[in-house]
Amino acid sequence: MTRIVAGTAGGRRIEVPQRGTRPVTERVREALFSALEAMTELSGTRVLDLFAGSGGFGFEALSRGAEHATFVESDRRAAGVLRRNAETLGFRSIGIEQSPVRSVLTRSPGEPYDLVFADPPFAMDSAELDECWQALVRNDWLNRDGLVIVERFWNSPAPVWPAGIEELRNKRYGDAAVYWAERVPPE
Repeated sequence: MTRIVAGTAGGRRIEVPQRGTRPVTERVREALFSALEAMTELSGTRVLDLFAGSGGFGFEALSRGAEHATFVESDRRAAGVLRRNAETLGFRSIGIEQSPVRSVLTRSPGEPYDLVFADPPFAMDSAELDECWQALVRNDWLNRDGLVIVERFWNSPAPVWPAGIEELRNKRYGDAAVYWAERVPPE
């Protein structure tokens, strides 16, 4: 179990899949959201939580005022945990895609997102992840000025951002490195 740090669901516990996922720690999530709220207003935003696991990031965003969150998780058991967590927390404006992230990103989202969080497995191949970032731009998953936040193992290669996404900063939290990037207009 982990908990939502703040907002309307602050302090409420959410279930974590028993295996196959590695949830962002509460400490890291709290630091990320403090920095995020200093940069932008969460109220009314659309959030895309890739490699969602328990959905901690998306549910934290909803608790703090996000309008909608879509969770993408390939594992059937983890997707079941996401559904139960949404029900437990009472969030209704959500979507859950039980599919590999790469296959979801090959299509258009219909309506782009303001904030994308990705917490891929630490062992995931960097080239596969780079294809995901390219698809975010190519298929218009991000609004202009939309933010992408990626957590990786501290010694994993940094994301290679495609044209249209520019890194803002990165920071290490214990074994995790977090990369912040922004959607920018094409040159």
